[in-house]
Amino acid sequence: MQSDATAHAPDQAGESARFRLQASEREVRRVLGRIMAHLGDGLAEPDRGTVEIVLAEVLNNIVEHAYARCPPGRIRLFLTPIEEGLACRVEDDGHPMPSLVLPDGRLPDISDELDLLPEGGWGWSLIRSLTADLIYERTARANRLTFRIPVSWKACRDPDRDMVARQRVAGG
Repeated sequence: MQSDATAHAPDQAGESARFRLQASEREVRRVLGRIMAHLGDGLAEPDRGTVEIVLAEVLNNIVEHAYARCPPGRIRLFLTPIEEGLACRVEDDGHPMPSLVLPDGRLPDISDELDLLPEGGWGWSLIRSLTADLIYERTARANRLTFRIPVSWKACRDPDRDMVARQRVAGG
């Protein structure tokens, strides 16, 4: 099943992008590439990595846990650029969070030996440290996670205004 992105990318005027994808690791990777392309050059470089890490962790958690032991379902993702960052809403129809509560995000115990470091347990700590306004809700049959990724937007350039400015400089 293919993902279904809307025909338009988000912009800094608050226009949203919507993505629907099948809950699979392969589809998550593919849609992350599309999301980063949709965001384009509007994000400052260090923030591009932050957005990709957070969305990858959230989406992969849904694949691994919400749809564990059942056929892959659908994930719905809504992204809206706002002045304070990127507002995100992620919905799925998988299993609810245990006790209907987000994991606390405590880091796993770290030993001095690299071979003994746990493979998992880092995701919620990353998500909690890189986001703000994190809220989990369980509706009738769906999970909804909303959060904001504090990022800086590059100034939008208006090509029409740039063309007028170039004509003035050229004496036209």
